[in-house]
Amino acid sequence: MSRRGLDPRVNYAVVATALIVTAADALTKAWARHALATHVVHVGGPLWLRLEYNQGVSFSFGRFGTLTTIVTIVVALVVAAISMRARPGVPSMGFGLLIGGGVANVIDRLAASPHVVTDFVAVGSFPVFNLADAAITVGFIVLVVAVLSGERLIR
Repeated sequence: MSRRGLDPRVNYAVVATALIVTAADALTKAWARHALATHVVHVGGPLWLRLEYNQGVSFSFGRFGTLTTIVTIVVALVVAAISMRARPGVPSMGFGLLIGGGVANVIDRLAASPHVVTDFVAVGSFPVFNLADAAITVGFIVLVVAVLSGERLIR
């Protein structure tokens, strides 16, 4: 398909990054629910793999039930709308990580009963988290660093 045939309102780099994060997160959470159901795994140093279920938002902060899911969906939609105008390169990657992580956690929460998110990465006394949480954090850091270095995020 020629470049002119692609929809200019869709940022395919953002979409691809978000889909990769969402798929990788789903796979790692499915593995964790199976492999870590009865025991924890010490990877090395302060790193452990320990299955937990989180009713709150990223890194177990806040437990607001259905409100958490609604707010997460609204934030993901706003970020998704903005990200379609993201500049190529670093901004697209940052927005893709944010959206992929947010969507992955929403899917996990909606698929579970009760509505919880699967967490399994434990580092020292830091709250247990998952790949989606890490993607959200890295995406945010990428965008902050881009802004601080003078890069425009949006076309």
